[in-house]
Amino acid sequence: MGKVIVWGLVLYALVDSGLSCFQCFVDADESSRLCKGYILSGYDIVNLDHCFKAIYRIFNNNTKVIQAAHVAGGYEDELRNIMLAQITPLIKEFETTNHYDFVYEDRLQKAADSFIAEASRLPRAIECVPPCGFQESAATYDCVTCLYKICEFPLDCPGSNITGVEHNGTEIFCDVPFPLPADIEVVWRFAEEVKTELVDHFKELTMGVDLLYTIPSLRLDHKGIYQCEIFSNQHSIIRNYYYLTVIPQPPAACVELHHIFEDVLLLEEDYWPVTHPHDGLGSPARLPSAPVLTACLAVMHLLAFLCLWYLYWLLAMRRTTNSSNQEPDGPPIEIFLVK
Repeated sequence: MGKVIVWGLVLYALVDSGLSCFQCFVDADESSRLCKGYILSGYDIVNLDHCFKAIYRIFNNNTKVIQAAHVAGGYEDELRNIMLAQITPLIKEFETTNHYDFVYEDRLQKAADSFIAEASRLPRAIECVPPCGFQESAATYDCVTCLYKICEFPLDCPGSNITGVEHNGTEIFCDVPFPLPADIEVVWRFAEEVKTELVDHFKELTMGVDLLYTIPSLRLDHKGIYQCEIFSNQHSIIRNYYYLTVIPQPPAACVELHHIFEDVLLLEEDYWPVTHPHDGLGSPARLPSAPVLTACLAVMHLLAFLCLWYLYWLLAMRRTTNSSNQEPDGPPIEIFLVK
């Protein structure tokens, strides 16, 4: 019954603040023992309510105390030891000897200042890295809730696009921008074609510790969404999504023709005269490119055609001239008009 009354007084005094660094590490029995000898000056009476309000004002409503307690994960025991190192001597003294309120105020304030100085030396958590993921390394102790506060980011990260060519290999790396725990498990899943993040659409591909997923030879049916989900202690840390597009390769016949064309261009080098420096004829000649060779051949064929056409036209003109200037065969025919 006594414990219920004590907790009622504590909660009444701290009704506007919830818990705090003091209540996180000092239980109700110790708080009542601490306030047992609190004498309200001017009235000379023991007043637990005023004592709890003083604790609230000095510890709970002190932003420096709350900020000093923002330590990295795993250091709450050190915080508890620092707080108890300041409060335990006061409990032993005040539960056997009465003191006026101003003495309590002074001693409690010194205890709070010492807690701030000691707790501020503990390691701080790293900052949260946006935009996603349950970042355990960024967990910060919160005196308001007496719990660790994790980055309030979603587990699902924005998707990224990747492209591969049919029959070529590709690799997908599950990129995580924050430090990962040592004991991780990676699950790779696949959803065909449709862009989705609904778990029901995915089928599991692999499970292990590999952050890299490899496809040795791409097929068109590899197109779709790949999800990697990382777990630690059976809790999900992050889910990444990769949208893979597979570009089809041209038909084999087209590829073969392309190779033949390349081989022909390379063979032209064997028939093109090249001057070497040791011949004493200057710098070596540079082979023209394929488009230049094609243009030159086209111009040469055009010139040959024009020359042939010109010769044909010249011969035709000569034949026409000779025919018009040639004398007719036999004597001339005389025509007489008879009256």
